[in-house]
Amino acid sequence: MNLNGKTFRASSNSENGEVSSATVFKYFEEDGLVWAEYFGGDILKGNLIGKRDGDGSLDLRYQHVNRRGELKTGICRSKIENDSNGKIRIKEKWKWTCDDYSEGESEIVEE
Repeated sequence: MNLNGKTFRASSNSENGEVSSATVFKYFEEDGLVWAEYFGGDILKGNLIGKRDGDGSLDLRYQHVNRRGELKTGICRSKIENDSNGKIRIKEKWKWTCDDYSEGESEIVEE
């Protein structure tokens, strides 16, 4: 499942996360390298970069500026699946690398 040119929207997130259903992700992929831009809701502008692991999962680093003007950073491990409608679903386990260093889980779905 190549992510290049795919657009996603968040469908769920932990309470300590900042991404919401108003957040849109535009993904790109080339030769195992994966990156994305995201914005919307509490996020003014964000980007992530990472790579595919041998099992097809994603190892990502992310950063964004929120509407309060704070710079937030974190790490994420993601598993890619197809849902029953044929859309790509990405299940994420993430951790802030700033502030309280808390962890959470989220999910984004192809639009």
